[in-house]
Amino acid sequence: MATFLYKLGRLAFRRRWWMALIWVLLFVGAGFAASAAPAAPADTFSMPGTESQKAFDLLDERFPQTKSDGATARVVVRAPDGEKITASENKAKVDKLVGALGKGAKVSKVDDPFKSGTVSKDKTTAYATVSYKVTGTELSDKNKDALDKLLEDTRKDGLTVEAGGDAVATEQSMGGSAEMIGIAISAVVLLITFGSLIAAGMPILTALIGVGIGISSITALASTLELSSTTSTLAMMIGLAVGIDYALFIVSRYRAEIAEGREPEDAVGRAVGTAGSAVVFAGLTVVIALSGLAVVNIPLLTKMGLAAAGTVVIAVLIALTLIPALLGFGRRKVLRRKDRKKPFGTSFADPHAKPKLGTRWARFVLRRPLVVLLFAVVGLGAIAAPAAKLELGLPDEGTFATDTTQRKAYDMLSDSFGKGFNGPLTVVVDKDGKGAATAAKDVGEALKKFNGVVSVTPAAPNKEDNTATMTAVPKTGPSDADTEKLVKQIRSDISDVESKTGTEVLITGATAMTIDFSQTLDDALIPYLALVVGLAFLLLMLVFRSILVPLKAALGFLLSVLAALGAVVAVFQQGHLASVFGVDQPGPIMSMMPIFMIGVVFGLAMDYEVFLVTRMREAYVHGARPGEAVVTGFTHSGRVVAAAAVIMISVFSGFIMENDDMIKMMGFGLASAVLFDAFVVRMAIVPAVLALLGKSAWWLPRWLNAILPNVDVEGEKLHKQLGDVNGGAAPYSDPERELQNVR
Repeated sequence: MATFLYKLGRLAFRRRWWMALIWVLLFVGAGFAASAAPAAPADTFSMPGTESQKAFDLLDERFPQTKSDGATARVVVRAPDGEKITASENKAKVDKLVGALGKGAKVSKVDDPFKSGTVSKDKTTAYATVSYKVTGTELSDKNKDALDKLLEDTRKDGLTVEAGGDAVATEQSMGGSAEMIGIAISAVVLLITFGSLIAAGMPILTALIGVGIGISSITALASTLELSSTTSTLAMMIGLAVGIDYALFIVSRYRAEIAEGREPEDAVGRAVGTAGSAVVFAGLTVVIALSGLAVVNIPLLTKMGLAAAGTVVIAVLIALTLIPALLGFGRRKVLRRKDRKKPFGTSFADPHAKPKLGTRWARFVLRRPLVVLLFAVVGLGAIAAPAAKLELGLPDEGTFATDTTQRKAYDMLSDSFGKGFNGPLTVVVDKDGKGAATAAKDVGEALKKFNGVVSVTPAAPNKEDNTATMTAVPKTGPSDADTEKLVKQIRSDISDVESKTGTEVLITGATAMTIDFSQTLDDALIPYLALVVGLAFLLLMLVFRSILVPLKAALGFLLSVLAALGAVVAVFQQGHLASVFGVDQPGPIMSMMPIFMIGVVFGLAMDYEVFLVTRMREAYVHGARPGEAVVTGFTHSGRVVAAAAVIMISVFSGFIMENDDMIKMMGFGLASAVLFDAFVVRMAIVPAVLALLGKSAWWLPRWLNAILPNVDVEGEKLHKQLGDVNGGAAPYSDPERELQNVR
């Protein structure tokens, strides 16, 4: 591989005009295709194989006139203190509001609270349900603003009016400034790292091109592949991060090769052949982790994972082809100002230069490996402790900020109708032939006998009388553990009634969907871990020709992701430092967060493992002792890996400022995971473990060594072909000062 990539890098360097033109045409073509493509479909969420989804599909089939995914708004009205909402004057105001709501654009129907019986027992509060013909994402801002105006007009009449539902306008997000903040910080880090404006701008430029092509491609294919607008969210986050990092490593290696006295074309070839090999395998681990989300069997996660994986592939291709071409244009300009006047072919390295911080840190770890290892493991373990109290759920309006109309409506309904009112269970009774209405009465009576069910509405059959629906209101709230127990109990104990009535009873609704979603993720977690970690373990064995190094990498990842989950729980669930990170309402962690973080963080963690340890492996293969190899790896890659980590942290941290709870939580979780993995696991635990293992770290059974193909990531064959002295290994700094007790 190193030899092939060496030739590819030199080809891109020589044919730089053609290579740059190809990528510009791809960028423009993807943008044109995106602008001409039909609009992306509305966001849909489905979970094939679950009872909730089966019930939703049945409702769409049997009740086509009431589209289950149409937008809704629940308008809650409360009388002034000491008055009843049923008083003639207040009732007239509510009737006026209901009439105005029914005249709204794209409204299919409005349920009058006085006719449908949606008035609280104390007669102080009522609510009207507004159903729309289209989904919430298809409602225009004009439609939502019209609803807001009606609410405000009713408030002027003296009533307290709030509304919830997906038809209600939410506070607008930052509109892209999060990405800009991350990019700005990345530019500063790159400028400090490289000391050259051109070298700092190159990774950002190529990352933006890669993300632009990726997002435009997703937009162009949205209608054909049914990709919703949220599909590109993860692709943008990951694409920016890895795009900058991959370019950073190749540019850094090019500068190192120039400093050792290489001519520009040869330096580009060697950079792509060595650092480029690490980029390929690092990219493969990310692609495996993201594509592996398909095993969860949730279409939304699958599409997000595959779209992000495609963007990572584009980032790898750009790093291997466009970066060498751009280096051909800016041969000297990517060097520090003091090095630009030095002729090519002469070494810039100063043998008397002060050891770099990475070198000094590696020597410190080699002197005290056990202390560093214990301190790092105990520290991450303490941060991970809150993860033991992890509570999963899906965000609802009860987690909104307390000053939003959605949260106010949610609290009003809880106060007046009971906590379980915001998490009703939709019960679907399916019967072959006719008689669903009669059978549903027996089902309703059985439901009332369950401890935890407050009320059950009368059954509503369809015209064919083969399906009926009713609503069961639990005693506890939608995120309460007792509600989950109730749903599971109903599903298991209702079988006697099903046999008696000849029906199938299905429980669905938002609360049941959340329960099924969590169960689906729990069931998929072990297969997902086995697939992703197993494939990545094999991949890392190919790269490092070792068993213990990939094992150490996987265990270190688990430690960092647990610590990140602990930090997420501490902030978003328990509320510690909530105000600092803009968390208005602590609550359960989103159900998809653990498996989502495992997939994304595993790929990113392996990036740092590959970039850092590959240089150590390269030194070891070329004759360095284990301790020398560790120091060499940090000398040449430590600073660049640290810069890459800071860049990725800054990109992810920018998304913490978004208003979307999922994006905010994901940005915080990923930024925390990168912080722990890069600076604690890879920078402390990895060298400490390698120091303790010594030569055994690179041990591989002979029979396994014979079976595994040699991909030559460290470029040993390449150096031999080029006739390098000493295998092309970089000179090791102060080998006599390395610890003599390192095995």
